Amino acid sequence: MKTHKVITKTSGSAPQEKVWQLLQKLSTLQTVAAPLATFTPTDDVNDVIWLEGKTFSFRLRLFGIMPFGIHTIRVIEFDHAAYRIYTNETNSHVPVWNHRITLNPLSYDQTEYTDEVEIYAGWKTSFVALGKMVLCISAAKVAEIHMAV
Repeated sequence: MKTHKVITKTSGSAPQEKVWQLLQKLSTLQTVAAPLATFTPTDDVNDVIWLEGKTFSFRLRLFGIMPFGIHTIRVIEFDHAAYRIYTNETNSHVPVWNHRITLNPLSYDQTEYTDEVEIYAGWKTSFVALGKMVLCISAAKVAEIHMAV
């Protein structure tokens, strides 16, 4: 099984703690992923609290309209002290989506956001990796706006 790794980094004008608080909200995932993907909790509860050891399921749609199955996110690590998140994610089209987010302070009010995803989707792996790169460009722009607020 050959996986593909996509790593992106961006920095923004916000303290590390503020960025961490944003990452705890489902609405941040939804904002960053849009318009390429939408995530709706399968239980229709929108107050998801990310906790280590918890598993969450979402109805995933591409471009908000094309059903892409159920996307499951298993939170392996959610370490506030280290400002690090690691999840194992999967859906019927992308069986491996291992996702690591790390926050590093550049100064009191500057934070570097590193997003690393290991992907495996069979013959679709390269296409999914390309989509992730496009999503990261969009996410970086959204992150800059979010961090500035």
